[in-house]
Amino acid sequence: MRIGLNGAVPEAGEAVIPALDHGLLYGIGLFETFRTYDGRPFALGRRLARLRHGCDTLGIRWTMTDAEVAEWLARVLDANGLMDAYVRLTVTAGEAGLGLTAGPYERPNTLLMAKPLPPLDERLYREGRELRILRTPRGEPETPVRLKSLHYMTNVLAKRELAASGASPGAEGLMLTRDGRLAEGIVSNLFFAKDGVVRTPAIDTGILPGITRAIVLELARALGYRTEEGHYTIEDLLEADEVWLTGSVQEIVPVTRITEADGTPHTVGGGLAGPTTLALLEAYRREARRTAGGAEGDG
Repeated sequence: MRIGLNGAVPEAGEAVIPALDHGLLYGIGLFETFRTYDGRPFALGRRLARLRHGCDTLGIRWTMTDAEVAEWLARVLDANGLMDAYVRLTVTAGEAGLGLTAGPYERPNTLLMAKPLPPLDERLYREGRELRILRTPRGEPETPVRLKSLHYMTNVLAKRELAASGASPGAEGLMLTRDGRLAEGIVSNLFFAKDGVVRTPAIDTGILPGITRAIVLELARALGYRTEEGHYTIEDLLEADEVWLTGSVQEIVPVTRITEADGTPHTVGGGLAGPTTLALLEAYRREARRTAGGAEGDG
């Protein structure tokens, strides 16, 4: 396997990050995960804009252009014989000695890794998955808007709770805010529909401002749905006509079963994906295939 390191494409075993990199020592760094369609990334410009915003916030002087990343990604994919791939782009603060620093990070390290896209069973998009409500809370972000940072402890703890809960294979876990409002999944954003209105938790609940989330909101409006971002309760979710999750790799996945933290199960939509979910999934895939790799998909 070959991975990308600072613009090169070495064998994975030859890619080295310094032990004094502050991404390792203090979790100072950011990442993006996304998929490619026929070798082309979808909404890459949006993802890199979010990454640059995070770098600016953390004082990381990251200078790669969109074109440089796209060309580098093409080389990484080619070196691994991949077309439809799961991709992770990581920027670490770089080496800065032992101890915290208030100055800028001038020499960040950039890693680009790709692996075959996991098999996506189309039954998942008809029959849906379980969503289990977790006790692990989604805490307040350390910045005004949550960054996709290397500090991922809450998500790891949530994943461990989900694994120990007896949830069905492939289930996702849902974190709540500390005051019990709906927040987000471990690796996804949450949506639900009620009476024709598409709803999703607001950014100020402390969730990650997902790129797929933003695109789905735009597509919903284009299809004529009313959209709403707000603060919602578990009761709002249980009363929904449809529930779905969004993420760049699995796109839009219906939720057909919700399990409360105490194990109480609830069926959503008769156990099958609903019309709003399916319409948005079709629109999303059409847009991704149409614009992947180009400026139109980047918005």
